[in-house]
Amino acid sequence: MNILFIGDVVGSPGRNMVSEYIPKLKEKYRPHVTIVNGENAAAGKGITEKIYRGFLEAGAQAVTLGNHTWDNKEIFDFIDEAKYMIRPANFPENNPGKGIVYLRVNSSEVAVINLQGRTFLPAIDCPFLTAEKLVREAKERTPFVFVDFHGEATSEKQAMGWFLDGKVSAVVGTHTHVQTADERILPGGTAYITDVGMTGPYDGILGVEKDVVLKRFLTGLPVRFEVPKKGRVQLSAVFIELDDKSGLAKRIERILINDDHPFHKD
Repeated sequence: MNILFIGDVVGSPGRNMVSEYIPKLKEKYRPHVTIVNGENAAAGKGITEKIYRGFLEAGAQAVTLGNHTWDNKEIFDFIDEAKYMIRPANFPENNPGKGIVYLRVNSSEVAVINLQGRTFLPAIDCPFLTAEKLVREAKERTPFVFVDFHGEATSEKQAMGWFLDGKVSAVVGTHTHVQTADERILPGGTAYITDVGMTGPYDGILGVEKDVVLKRFLTGLPVRFEVPKKGRVQLSAVFIELDDKSGLAKRIERILINDDHPFHKD
């Protein structure tokens, strides 16, 4: 079982990279499942139904979210009908949407779980206890369990990796938009990376116009963050190969595509 995961897609530059590179990445890696984090896909905050459907049409089987889930109010009109959209499972219980989705792959299933950290982010339900509950549920159906942990603190994401080591196929971190070089297979067989990185503008600051961010740091005055629509772009992803019987990881490969790291088929 092979999984391709594309990190935080930011605005139209990120969406264009997804459309362009999913076919190329599928040709090279032959994933059975492709997952996209789309919580920044609508101008840097939230997601729309058109964008969600665009990801599926581009070749993704599931779309995960994060702390910007509710930023675009259109989501309330379609999230309950979006079968392959996953918002953080540890949001309050009365929130719309779902935190786990099962994807059918031939005669198997892949469980995709989305969680959000609490360190330096809003105080919501415990991601560790939520993970424990959902993983127990998922393992009754399938050995293939993939976790997107959307968190700010490196320590919290590493803690989740160790907490779920040997219990899930992979724990990948999202949210901070900077790809980390710590991909590994933990001793129990779980693939792990602290942050997959972002897909979108290459010359901005975390996907935002750099001049605007610099003004904020230099003056302390409020500014309106804008995603640059022109300029160089990048794509950040990971490819994970799983054992067909145990569901544990055999390989994890970090993928970074930009002008300094061009894409090669070989």
